[in-house]
Amino acid sequence: MEYVLKTNGLCKQYRNFKALNGLSMNIPKGSIYGFVGKNGAGKTTLIRLVCGLQFPTSGDFELYGVKSTDSKISRSRSRIGAVVETPSIYPSMTAEENLKIQYRLLGMPSFDGIEELLKLVGLENTGKKKAKNFSLGMKQRLGIAIALCGNPDLIILDEPINGLDPQGIIEVRELILKLNRERQITVLISSHILEELSKLATHYGFIDSGRIVKEMSAEELEQACRKCIHMEVTDTKILARVLDGMGIAYKILDEKTADVYAKPVFSRLALELSKEGCEVISMTEHDENLEGFFMELVGGARR
Repeated sequence: MEYVLKTNGLCKQYRNFKALNGLSMNIPKGSIYGFVGKNGAGKTTLIRLVCGLQFPTSGDFELYGVKSTDSKISRSRSRIGAVVETPSIYPSMTAEENLKIQYRLLGMPSFDGIEELLKLVGLENTGKKKAKNFSLGMKQRLGIAIALCGNPDLIILDEPINGLDPQGIIEVRELILKLNRERQITVLISSHILEELSKLATHYGFIDSGRIVKEMSAEELEQACRKCIHMEVTDTKILARVLDGMGIAYKILDEKTADVYAKPVFSRLALELSKEGCEVISMTEHDENLEGFFMELVGGARR
């Protein structure tokens, strides 16, 4: 698998506080990578290091195969567009004027493409309206448009839906999906709102106290959070044998408990178990949501 960003034991210390503590992560090319963690977990610090706004205390990273200690890293960084913390916009200027400023800062030879960018982010009809009069969602989309100047291959978005109303969230979500699917842009999104990320992300990295607790694909996360029936029986060896015969997926937890990943006809299951001398003690439906999974993951890591 090809990765656009790989970090190796990154540490960032501010006096007695470690914002990053040996963080290692891998972002696949073409993915929408959900960077998940509570406020203060180290998400923004990592983003600032990758963008060159700060430098690590120790450890390094690779961006498009170029190490952060290499003199060519600035060339790799030119392939990044980012909205860090809040969109960097000039409030007294129009959307078009903001993009022209960014084009000049990047040394681009002409303003070709600005009209297309405004249309892409849904701001083509804002005319002479100043950015200070935009809604939060419009400001966020303008920030993304500015990040897209220079045609980056990787977009980094730091908490892009914070404070947005439902309509604004939908607009930003659809824009991110469009950039990824139509322009093949890799997207790194930091957020603590798991439910919203689940509608976007193809891969996840869970961060707690400055280190990655777990990385997984969306399919793996869905598997971990899928519905199941938690069963307590007198003998899980017999349960396993019966479930195998019925073609039902399961996970044995111990000698008396198991998770069954289907909804079999339980009267039939109980009958088959009874024939084998196994009794059902209890059954409860288990449906772990993403927030519950994250809290269990973080709690487990701390223990």
